[in-house]
Amino acid sequence: MMNQTPKILVPLADGFEEIEAVTVIDVLRRAGLDVTVAALGDLQVRGAHEMTLQADAVLADLDLSVFGAVCLPGGMEGTLAMMEDERLLGLVRDLHGRGSLVSAICAAPMVLARAGIEAGQQITSHPAVRERLGEAEVCSEPRVVRSGALITSQGPGTSMEFALALVEEFCGAATAEELAAAMVVAVPPPTR
Repeated sequence: MMNQTPKILVPLADGFEEIEAVTVIDVLRRAGLDVTVAALGDLQVRGAHEMTLQADAVLADLDLSVFGAVCLPGGMEGTLAMMEDERLLGLVRDLHGRGSLVSAICAAPMVLARAGIEAGQQITSHPAVRERLGEAEVCSEPRVVRSGALITSQGPGTSMEFALALVEEFCGAATAEELAAAMVVAVPPPTR
């Protein structure tokens, strides 16, 4: 568990995977964590399945140095846009270099490879992109993988486990378990 709870950035680009983004944002906020949803483009961000979310801010307008963690939702189109955003890649590199939490789900672990922080790390992802993770040690199990300050997960069906693993990281296992029980989550939250 981290000693202090940092500001968490959740970037969104058109084509993001809605289940992954909404689940993470919702669960982290239920845990009382400070989450900023930042659009790579317009404040209104269109998801992969035509749902639109209103971001809190536009990434270009934010001081990224205030963030102590980042969580990257997947969705192929959104992931490809994140892979091309130099400010976001710089933040990922900076956080990783400081040992701060970087997390990604589904296709988004490809952003870790683009940022050059994947080498030697155990990472999981959606099965469709596992060949695109650079020098990572790619894992097909478990569904949520923690490797140092990286947490990765596989896709929409693992979103709740992923979100609860993040809560455990920031707030401890007891808080993650209490939150899981309050939300009537069928499976226990993952532990290290």
